Amino acid sequence: MKTVETLNEGLKREYRLTITAKDIDARVDDEVKAIAPTVRMPGFRPGKVPPNLIRKMHGEALSADALNKAIDAGVRDLMTKEKLRPALQPAVSLEDGYERGKDAELTVALEVLPEIEAPSIDGLKLERLTVAADDAAVMAKIEEFAAQMKRFEDAPKTKKAATGDQVIIDFAGSVDGVAFDGGTGEDMAVEIGSGQLIPGFEDQLVGVKVGDEKTVKVSFPDEYPVENLKGKPAEFAVTVKEVKVPAKTAIDDEFAKSLGLESLEKLKELMQGQVEQELNGLTRTYMKRKLLDQLAASHDFDVPPTMVEAEFGQIWQQLEHEASHEADPEAAKAELEKDRDEYRSIAVRRVRLGLLLSEIGQAHGVQVSPQEMQRLVMQAAQQYRPEDRQRFVEYVQQDALAAAQLRAPLYEDKVVDFLFEKAEISDREVTREELEAAIEADDDHVHGPGCGHDHDHDAKPAKKAAAKKPAAKKDAVKEEAKAEKAEAPAKKAPAKKAAAKADAEEKPAAAKKAPAKKAAAKK
Repeated sequence: MKTVETLNEGLKREYRLTITAKDIDARVDDEVKAIAPTVRMPGFRPGKVPPNLIRKMHGEALSADALNKAIDAGVRDLMTKEKLRPALQPAVSLEDGYERGKDAELTVALEVLPEIEAPSIDGLKLERLTVAADDAAVMAKIEEFAAQMKRFEDAPKTKKAATGDQVIIDFAGSVDGVAFDGGTGEDMAVEIGSGQLIPGFEDQLVGVKVGDEKTVKVSFPDEYPVENLKGKPAEFAVTVKEVKVPAKTAIDDEFAKSLGLESLEKLKELMQGQVEQELNGLTRTYMKRKLLDQLAASHDFDVPPTMVEAEFGQIWQQLEHEASHEADPEAAKAELEKDRDEYRSIAVRRVRLGLLLSEIGQAHGVQVSPQEMQRLVMQAAQQYRPEDRQRFVEYVQQDALAAAQLRAPLYEDKVVDFLFEKAEISDREVTREELEAAIEADDDHVHGPGCGHDHDHDAKPAKKAAAKKPAAKKDAVKEEAKAEKAEAPAKKAPAKKAAAKADAEEKPAAAKKAPAKKAAAKK
C-alpha cells in the first residue's frame, strides 16, 4: 500500500492511499478459501468446488468484500504508522470509476486530536457549600410528595371552576363543522391549569359549573402529530358533568400507611435519605462548575471543528425543541438565532473541557473498569424492549464509538472526583436557598468578554413552557400527557440560554476515538 499526505493544516489531515490490485486479489483468494467448504454446486461433492468456479459464481461479492477489508486494514495501518488520533470517524472515499482488477485509490480525510501539554492540577482551590438535611427540609419534601398525589373531592353544584380545580366533561370536536376521529370523549377528568390539553382549552373552562354547556374554540398546534389537524382551528362542544376541588392531604401515620410504610417516622427516614442525596447533588453541581471554570481559564488550545459542530448540533437541537414548546415558537426561534455565535462558543468550551478531562484522566490512570462498563451497558439496555436488549448489548460490544459514548459520562465523573481529591477544599454551611442562588448566579451573572464563562451576558428569566395537548379520546389524551411530562425538561423549559449554559458548565463534551468508517466498494 502506498500512502501520500495531501493535507496537513492545523488539525486537518488528508491522505491518498493506493491499494494494489495484487493485494485485493490476494484477499479474494483468502475469501475463496474461507467459503469453499460451504459452497454447493451440481456435479461436485460438498467442499470440492474448484476455486476458479467459486470466483466465477461469487466474484463480484467476493471482490467487494475483499476491497472493504483492504480499506479497513489500510486505514488502520495509516493510523498506526502516522500515529494519528482521530477526533471523529475519518471520511474514507473511493475514487470514482474504480474497476475490479485495478489498483484502488482512496482519500482519507480526518481531524486529529490536539496535542495537549500535561495539564497542571496543582493549586486547585474549591469551596464546598453544604446544606443540612434538617426536619424542615424533610417535611417540605414530604409535603411536595403529597401534593403530587393530589386527589379531588366533590364541590357544591353551584361552584364555579377555578384554576387548580378538576372538571369532568363530555366533549365533541369538529373542524370546519365536521367531526374528526378521536375528537369525542366522555367523562374525561381535566385539571384546569395542568397543561394536559392544547393551549387555550383549559383556560376557557375557568368559571364553568355543573350542567353548563360551552363551546371551546382552539387551534391545533403546528407540530400536532395528526397531519390533517396541524394548525387547524377547531370547536369543541363541552358539557360539564362535575366540578371537583383539591382535597387536603393530612401528613400523618395514615398517609404513611397508604404508601406501604409503618408510620410517619418511617416515611421521614426514607425522605431524609432522598433530601440528603438531592442536596449533595446541588453541592456537587456548584463545585464542578467552579472546577471547570478554573480548568477553562488556565488552558487554551485549538479544538477539532468537526467535534465542535457535532456538539453545537446537540445544543442547538435541544434549544429548538424547547423553543417549539413556547407560546410563540417562531418568536422564540428567532430570538435563538440572535445568539447562535454565543452557543457555538459554548460548544467550543465543552469540547475543550472534554479533551482536557480526558487528557488528565489518561495521565493519572483514571479508568472505567470492565465491571462498571458492564453495569452501564445493562442499565442502558433496560430502555429497550426485552427482546431487543441482547441485540443492544452485542451492538455496544462491537461498536467502539457506541461504547465510548456510553462510557464518557461516567469517565468524566471519575476524573472530576479525582480532581476533587487533589484540590484544596474549604467547607461552608449555607441554606438551600443560598446554594441554589449561587448556582443560579453562576448561570446569570454578567461577565465581560473573555471571562471564560458561558453565561448569558444579558441575563433574562426563562419563559415558562406552553402546554400543548389536544382534546381527544380520554385514554389517548392521558397517555399523551404522560409522554409530554416525560419528555419535558425538569421545571424550566427556557426559550433562550439557561439550559445550554447549565449544560456547558456541567457537561464537557467527551473526547471519543472513533473507528474508521467503512467505504462501500463501488462495482
